[in-house]
Amino acid sequence: MAIDPAPATSRLLGAAEVRRLASGLRIRPTKSLGQNFVIDPNTVRRIVRAADVGPTDVVVEVGPGLGSLTLALLPAVSRVVAVEVDPRLGGALPGTVREFAPDLADRLDVVVADALRVTELPGPAPTALVANLPYNVAVSVLLHLLEAFPTLSRALVMVQMEVADRLAAGPGSRTYGVPSVKAAWYADVRRAGTVGRTVFWPAPNVDSSLVALTRHDPPAGADRRQVFAVVDAAFAQRRKTLRAALAGWAGSPASAEEALRDAGVDPRSRGEQLTLEDFARIALAGPK
Repeated sequence: MAIDPAPATSRLLGAAEVRRLASGLRIRPTKSLGQNFVIDPNTVRRIVRAADVGPTDVVVEVGPGLGSLTLALLPAVSRVVAVEVDPRLGGALPGTVREFAPDLADRLDVVVADALRVTELPGPAPTALVANLPYNVAVSVLLHLLEAFPTLSRALVMVQMEVADRLAAGPGSRTYGVPSVKAAWYADVRRAGTVGRTVFWPAPNVDSSLVALTRHDPPAGADRRQVFAVVDAAFAQRRKTLRAALAGWAGSPASAEEALRDAGVDPRSRGEQLTLEDFARIALAGPK
């Protein structure tokens, strides 16, 4: 009777391993790149569980750093494509995987690039995004990748708690704004847990949260660029009524009011009161 081989596993990085790897590369985490390395194995295990990825998934990881999350992902998925802007970290990651997960080294691709400029990735089309996103560019990276890679059916990202609040907020919330509406264009968004600052080196000054996204179809007939232009205008002057806030977009306050009434939206309302579908109707009713 044949015996199935044991599944390949990874050794995960703790605080001592993270500091050793950083010292060997002469790396000091920098605020400019949003570098905070995870030093707690239980945290990366939790992220992989929350991401709900499996053996058929091709995962994009942005900002793998020294490889803490990468090593937790590799046993669970078909492939990890790690996008790292720091060439020292990107160049060292394959060696780290060979040391801590030698049987899984062939599942890793490393792309040394700015994630905001990536439009192509090696290998099969990615199916999921799982990442500890740099705080300073988290929303921009998330929206860019969802647009650039429509095969990404879901995402699980760790971001600053304040950013998570904005991404997952609904209409009427004080944190509802541009990130909320633009993320909703691509996906259903929900909070998936909190992460304390002590699991990072260096420890940030804020707590983090996990945000889960499940892709859905955008509003039928709407053009993303047109809708996003309305969203940007509505929240650029969020204290103003939409009649006033959209005047520049529409060409005049009167044209803005006409578009709003055609869309079934009260011109006296404000951006934080509107759903994605409301913004889509305004864009469709807007200046021709």
